[in-house]
Amino acid sequence: MDSKINKLNELNTLANLGGGQKRIDKQHANKKLTARERINYLMDASSFEEIGKLVTHRTTDFGMQDQIYLGDGVVTGYGTINNRLVYVYAQDFTVFGGSLSETHAEKICKIMDMAVKVGAPIIGLNDSGGARIQEGVRSLGGYADIFYRNVRASGVIPQISAIMGPCAGGAVYSPAITDFTIMVENSSYMFVTGPNVVKTVTNETVTSEELGGAETHASKSGVAHVTTLNDVECLEDIKKLLSYLPQNNTETPQALNFKLEDEIRDVLSDIIPDNANKPYDMHSVISGIIDADSFYEIHKDYAESIIVGFARLGGRSVGIVANQPMSFAGVLGVKSSRKAARFTRFCDCFNIPLLVLVDVPGFLPGTDQEWDGIIVHGAKLLYALSEATVPRVTVITRKAYGGAYDVMNSKHIGADFNFAWPGAEIAVMGAKGASEIIFKRDIAAADNPVEKLAEKEKEYADKFANPYEAAKRGFIDEVILPKNTRRKLIKAFASLENKKVDTPKRKHGNIPL
Repeated sequence: MDSKINKLNELNTLANLGGGQKRIDKQHANKKLTARERINYLMDASSFEEIGKLVTHRTTDFGMQDQIYLGDGVVTGYGTINNRLVYVYAQDFTVFGGSLSETHAEKICKIMDMAVKVGAPIIGLNDSGGARIQEGVRSLGGYADIFYRNVRASGVIPQISAIMGPCAGGAVYSPAITDFTIMVENSSYMFVTGPNVVKTVTNETVTSEELGGAETHASKSGVAHVTTLNDVECLEDIKKLLSYLPQNNTETPQALNFKLEDEIRDVLSDIIPDNANKPYDMHSVISGIIDADSFYEIHKDYAESIIVGFARLGGRSVGIVANQPMSFAGVLGVKSSRKAARFTRFCDCFNIPLLVLVDVPGFLPGTDQEWDGIIVHGAKLLYALSEATVPRVTVITRKAYGGAYDVMNSKHIGADFNFAWPGAEIAVMGAKGASEIIFKRDIAAADNPVEKLAEKEKEYADKFANPYEAAKRGFIDEVILPKNTRRKLIKAFASLENKKVDTPKRKHGNIPL
């Protein structure tokens, strides 16, 4: 029996070494943790249970029969993060550069299936050179098997991808289907075709970092939802993100202990400038409303005219969608509409209430926006909010003009509570532009057109540039003092805790993709 135990110990020791100490040292030299180190840091102490530790590839072509590594380049299993069950896989770059083989894929698929069965989040730590070319179509089939499971799990369990090294070719599509992608700066990159192919096909010279680095995908493409400085910060962000999410789509996020007190926030009264055209930072409004230091922003550097992220309000997890007057006056454009729509749909999938903060002058004009499909992309946000059945509350802080008023969670598309601050302007357009159209003849015929325009502008503003016409019709449920906003929202969301909506029976809607 002792010999058999020794044999097992030898195999476990060999598996723990991955591709060997030299390759582990090289990983460390590149300021990267190994797959096992990443898992050990991410999971609660001693909670990780590995599955498939002794799996090996089955390839005999190209001398592969002489290159056998236990685990075949990926560590898979389950454990807990802050006492919550999660399933995880971590690709091991020390084994064949983390390349995906048939058996490598099988290991990942196995724990994905288990995560769906038990209703627990799945976390993928990606660090791979791509498909294992020695296996040909078998490795490509392995990718497709993973993609299929990503789709089947979508909206059922949270899926988080961390890009902690290379992720190229077909490998990029699994993270793209998951809910959130976190990238590590200066050590990770994602692209369908690398710099050499780009050079050959388009004659463009570009580095891996420029083509598909963390900064590129955080600010230009929107592929990365969050970027971090290093592996440790990335793993900490995964933990933080999970804290706002439920285990699956049948549960709600865990609420923290909270006792309602006065909740008055005087600081909110001084944020909106007297000049309606002067910008202010919507982050200040968010900070004045939510529980202290609880905001976790998503897509921070992408489409900055809109802010999305998670926070806690009265101890409960909420998703926030907010116009940002500091960027293009908070207009809705192609990218910002798509950003907000995707975040909205995630919150609706996982029973996270939505708070929408509105200061929007309309949709961004211009040929580039029209030619890039602002009509369709703006409709995505309209569709996503109209479809959402979670509790939905809106606060109009200043402007709500034109079709953007409708889109930004108006009463007309099913919002539960709609509040407005006293200075809110709800109209088809700004008073000046409206006056120039409505009173065009009067202004042209006046002895002093400038004075006449000012007179008519004031006339229009007095009638429409306020929240009271909308409140008269019930489109605004209450006009509230800014300082009372936090208290109103806590009570509103508490009242909606047991909200239920019966939707028409259908396979699924046809969102304008």
